[in-house]
Amino acid sequence: MVGNICLFLRPNMENYKFVGEKILSWYQIHKRILPWRDIANPYKIWISEIILQQTRVVQGLEYYERFIERFPDVHTLAAADEQEVLKYWQGLGYYSRARNLFAAARHIETHFGGKFPEDYAALLNLKGVGEYTAAAIASFAFNLPYPVVDGNVFRFLSRLFAVREPIDSSKGKKFFTDLAGRLMDRRQAGLFNQAIMEFGALQCVPASPDCGGCIFTSQCLAKMQGKVSEFPVKSSKPETKTVFLYYFMVRSGDFIFLKKREGKGIWQNLYEFPSVESETPLSFEDLVEHSAFRAFFPANTRRRLLFKPLIKNYKHVLTHRTLYADCYEVSVAKASGLGKCKKIRRDEIEEYPVHRLMQRFWEMING
Repeated sequence: MVGNICLFLRPNMENYKFVGEKILSWYQIHKRILPWRDIANPYKIWISEIILQQTRVVQGLEYYERFIERFPDVHTLAAADEQEVLKYWQGLGYYSRARNLFAAARHIETHFGGKFPEDYAALLNLKGVGEYTAAAIASFAFNLPYPVVDGNVFRFLSRLFAVREPIDSSKGKKFFTDLAGRLMDRRQAGLFNQAIMEFGALQCVPASPDCGGCIFTSQCLAKMQGKVSEFPVKSSKPETKTVFLYYFMVRSGDFIFLKKREGKGIWQNLYEFPSVESETPLSFEDLVEHSAFRAFFPANTRRRLLFKPLIKNYKHVLTHRTLYADCYEVSVAKASGLGKCKKIRRDEIEEYPVHRLMQRFWEMING
């Protein structure tokens, strides 16, 4: 066993059965009332879990309710247009989640007649559904005994048993999943999973937890060792890449131009202003020599163009990237190099799905 966890995990299950019992009692008193709780609707549970993967509950709640109102079931989502699904996802980020939802809904509609699969393996086969989400749907909707281990569970268990295995390693993920499975009351799998996740979210919080008011204060090994802040343990963070973006709000009378991002990437199929991307910062003199810039603004048209700076050096942080973005306003009589862009009226931009940086720029320009 890792660290001091052997003090708790002995062959006799009764030695740590108290963890589940205490968690369930705590949950009945402290749980939050949320629309995806205490229901057995796998579709709504699925939507909530995908939204909450990278989003706090407070923020995700509004998006969940709006999404469910428009797409109340698998049939509605599967019949929709992907662009509309992306539009309803706008602001949540990690847009591959929305694209995967759409693809999975169509898979369920085609292969299961619109009825959500009840088998863990079938759930795991849905696009965008990993072990965590499959376990959540299986346990919450069908009470199947699969442990759900998210960041809150990792944190709580690593502190309770002072486990120094990195939670972001394959070995660590397997270890904590097995441990959560051992603690689970298999007869109340869904309830136990909800309870342990909620305990980590509300009680065993990342920074400055209220250990004195914790129901495990006398059993928590991290607390006994005075090392609560050292858990959970993570491997070294991946290097963050810096990217420089130069956007052009091109105007032609009452019209502006949007370009759809193609190819693979986090913003795939989303709209934005025409842009130039660089791994190094560019002066305006360097920018006009960039091949993407020359494609948008051919040399024979530039003398008639005025590039007015609107936003300079705006910082936008993603998981593994830090973006620094500028935005220029450009007025044109003819859209010589903008043939691949979509010409729209300014008030039509609300109809198109855009990423958070683009959304923020539009708010700043019109603020």
